[in-house]
This record gives sequence, C-alpha cells and structure tokens, in this order.
Amino acid sequence: MRPPIQPHNLVLRIAAKMLIPPILMFALYVQFHGETGPGGGFQAGVILATGFILYDLVFGEGYARMVVRPSWLPRLGALGVLIYGGVGLVSLLNGKAFLDYSALAHDPVHGQHLGVLLVELGVGITVFSI
Repeated sequence: MRPPIQPHNLVLRIAAKMLIPPILMFALYVQFHGETGPGGGFQAGVILATGFILYDLVFGEGYARMVVRPSWLPRLGALGVLIYGGVGLVSLLNGKAFLDYSALAHDPVHGQHLGVLLVELGVGITVFSI
C-alpha cells in the first residue's frame, strides 16, 4: 500500500524531481572518476546518500522506504566491506601484500586500475548504506 502524497509543497516536489537525477548522476561520475581525479568512493557515497535523503525529506519516509528498503542497508554495508576485504584477500592469496593491486591482473597496471575501482566501489556502497 502506498503512503498518501502530501498535497502541499508542489513547487518543492517538482524541484526535487528535477534535482535528484542529476545528484545521482554526479555521484556516479565522482565514483568512477575518483581513480584519475578528485573524488572516489567516500565522496560518491555521501552524494548518493544526499540524493536519497532529499527524496525522503520531500516525499516522505513511506516513499523513501519503498525506494530503498531499510532491510537492504545493513546488507549493502556488509557487501561494501566484503568487496573491500575481498580485494585484499585476493592479493594475499596471490602471494602479494594485502591490497597490492598488481596481483589482480596479468599486467600490474591493469591490476592497479581494477583494484582501485573495486576498493572505491566497496567504500562507496558502505558509505551510502551507513
């Protein structure tokens, strides 16, 4: 059952509908650009969470809970930590130091790119869910 929409603040709801998609897109940009420039998982997680907080404040907690169920949040936090730790574990199993990204691919440069991408993804998921 859907919660009732509050009829007031029509301008605020329209403005939020126009702002939330660019906020989420910017979070993805910061996430995937963090390897080569400013940004990364923490910043992307905060921006992504900000978009959902804005949605919650404007449309109400009932609708926000339908978009992201509260039971998902601890699982997402655990998934992010698992991704982060899994990258380090793969490095250890390949005979390298913990989080030595060169162990992740046949070419150390590709391993560095893949490692940074995965670790930042794990951090972003964890920060968003927290």
